[in-house]
Amino acid sequence: MLGSAAQNVIALSDAVLLYHKGEVEFAAMGFVGVFYITIAAIGFAFSRGGQIMIARRMGEGKQDAVGHTFHTMLLFEGMLALMMWAFMRFGSAWFFQFFLEHSPKVYEKSLEYIHYRSYGVFFSYGGVALIALYTGIARPGIILVSTLLLAVVNLLLNFMLIFGKFGLPEMGIGGSGLASSIAEGITFVVFLIYMIFDKKNRDQHIFKVPRLDWPMTKQQLRIALPVVAQAAVGQGSWVFFFGMVENLGERALAISNLARTVYLLLSIPLWGFSTGVNTLISNLIGQKRHAEVLGAAWKTGKLCWFVTMILAVPILVFPEELLYPLLGKDDMSLITETQPIFFFLLCLLSFATFGVVFMNALSGTGATWFGLKLQALCITLYLGYIYWVTNFTQLGLIWVWAAEVLYWIPMITLVLVYLRSEKWHLMRF
Repeated sequence: MLGSAAQNVIALSDAVLLYHKGEVEFAAMGFVGVFYITIAAIGFAFSRGGQIMIARRMGEGKQDAVGHTFHTMLLFEGMLALMMWAFMRFGSAWFFQFFLEHSPKVYEKSLEYIHYRSYGVFFSYGGVALIALYTGIARPGIILVSTLLLAVVNLLLNFMLIFGKFGLPEMGIGGSGLASSIAEGITFVVFLIYMIFDKKNRDQHIFKVPRLDWPMTKQQLRIALPVVAQAAVGQGSWVFFFGMVENLGERALAISNLARTVYLLLSIPLWGFSTGVNTLISNLIGQKRHAEVLGAAWKTGKLCWFVTMILAVPILVFPEELLYPLLGKDDMSLITETQPIFFFLLCLLSFATFGVVFMNALSGTGATWFGLKLQALCITLYLGYIYWVTNFTQLGLIWVWAAEVLYWIPMITLVLVYLRSEKWHLMRF
């Protein structure tokens, strides 16, 4: 769970500390945080293609083919990271102005953050390739350790660089971006050292000399591109969401960022189970156990919902008491004003747990292009609804958040219809 939520863990600690720095910084983090998570999600989604293929090879008993699949994925992630870094360094100022034209202070802070945060993309994309390898071979123990290390180092560096502690300069939101990039770099190096000394991975031929294999790259891209598009559209919709909320004022932006920060925390089980179901479904298919796929998806969804609700109910029903250690201030009005959205998140998380698990079960079958078409339909409804509510009504912020449920209901329904059919049985790779 924690390994799949690495970027959520970073965004959470960044947001909590910037909440204490100032409301403008906190509001800016709401926008630029989802922008960077979208960038990170693209790399993570590309790694899913490699992960699904690695799990399939393991299910087929072809361990010696895993290393080459991993090398192909890693080389592509490196090239992609270079492209994304260039976009963040030279294109973000142009991109941000389309969403933050009414908030020059938020615009300025967002650029300050992304200037330093952009360097972390190289370690982020390399890290997701390593995570995909160890998830695909069903040995995720090191992922837990590395993510805990990431969280601790990121939190400490954030505190020192945001507020200027222990002789370091007080950099504010820029220090948060720098701290996160350094933390990702340290974690990547530690993961790499572990992999070098891990004798159990020798059967997968991880340390053979990498060679560019364009046919395999195309095969991974065929599986991963729809997942990438889904991730870009899904996470990118949050950029649109915050851009539209910005029309309602900086206070509404801060309220939505607080709600989303809590949502990130409560989504940690969700992303963990969804990543696990990718490996589980692909492995089952590799063993020719097609009849067990839908049952495995349902069981994973139910378990995910149960674990999520154990965390969500107390936090969302009693936010002032349980969030105070993280967000305590003399002025608790922001938490009070966010309370209606907290209640709504219980409903949203119930839909999201099953929706994300089912979508990833669909990806595990290899039917990623169908998933993309489905998401395109649902995201069109979602974006159209948000635009209508924020520009043509006075319904308020809670009705903007209602778009999330409008997104998940048709998504879950249509995925279940597809999984009950046998069209995905013909997927080969």
